[in-house]
Amino acid sequence: MATGRTHRPATRSRGIPEATVARLPLYLRALTALSERSVPTVSSEELAAAAGVNSAKLRKDFSYLGSYGTRGVGYDVEYLVYQISRELGLTQDWPVVIVGIGNLGAALANYGGFASRGFRIAALIDADPAMAGKPVAGIPVQHTDDLEKIIKGNGVSIGVIATPAGAAQQVCDRLVGAGVTSILNFAPTVLSVPDGVDVRKVDLSIELQILAFHEQRKAGEEALPDGLPASAVADRESTDKGPDGDVPAVMPA
Repeated sequence: MATGRTHRPATRSRGIPEATVARLPLYLRALTALSERSVPTVSSEELAAAAGVNSAKLRKDFSYLGSYGTRGVGYDVEYLVYQISRELGLTQDWPVVIVGIGNLGAALANYGGFASRGFRIAALIDADPAMAGKPVAGIPVQHTDDLEKIIKGNGVSIGVIATPAGAAQQVCDRLVGAGVTSILNFAPTVLSVPDGVDVRKVDLSIELQILAFHEQRKAGEEALPDGLPASAVADRESTDKGPDGDVPAVMPA
């Protein structure tokens, strides 16, 4: 998931690096699963494996929270769930609006995981007059004409944009003007925001393209002639350079 250029969260001022903040939700997800199984304690190695990181990085991350675990015992699962939830701001209720109630917006509205993680869908907003008043996930859709009133009336500081790319910047500007300071952007475009506004971008097509790259690479390795090491292919590719010696002679369109 890419992140936009924005104001840094309060955790930075407390000395927690951005990379650590990005991993906290991974730890929380793994810890929540352990808690649901009534597991009382977990070692750094077990939790790191469940979160997909190495144990040394996990211990370093937790040191920023003041959690060091107990030698021979590990970390208290319930306490870590509370500690990380508090650090992420999930011990309070966050009203959220979703703008753009097409297929993706409706799917987000129907996602049941928001409430259990401290987020409440305060409103669903769409520009189509035909959508006004129609319930989605039990919430009536409201028209974009009322966006500013909805934001201020519900005290919303987090907005989700699920509109087509062409409408996203205008929606973003209106959200920011109404007081929204954090935006989750699903539109396939880069948003321009002022200082003090945090943006996180989710582009499913980019993620799929990255997976396609890896699939192509794996297929290429499988197609190597018997007995020809991958290093030989790398050596051959290193000689396929342009006239200046630093770019391929034929660049893809």
